[in-house]
Amino acid sequence: MFLRKDWHIVRNYNQFINRILEKGLPEMISFDHDLADVHYLKTDTEDFVEKTGYDCAKWLIEYCMDNHLSLPKFYCHSMNPVGKKNIEVLLKNFKTIKN
Repeated sequence: MFLRKDWHIVRNYNQFINRILEKGLPEMISFDHDLADVHYLKTDTEDFVEKTGYDCAKWLIEYCMDNHLSLPKFYCHSMNPVGKKNIEVLLKNFKTIKN
């Protein structure tokens, strides 16, 4: 069903926020954890400067709570297994608490 719909792709944290503020919550969001090339090139001694899909998910929860909205359907297509799991756990926990 969702593959037949138009997708609006955002490539960073600011685009994610602006899209939702301008157009409202979509029916579904598919998250990627690593949004910037630097996330793929990171070494163990570097800290992330760019925000990740996890940051987007945290913002989404705050937005839903502040506006008394239900979380849209979500999926995480990230190739980063730890990041993917973190996003899924965060959103599933919020959904459980919200219901």
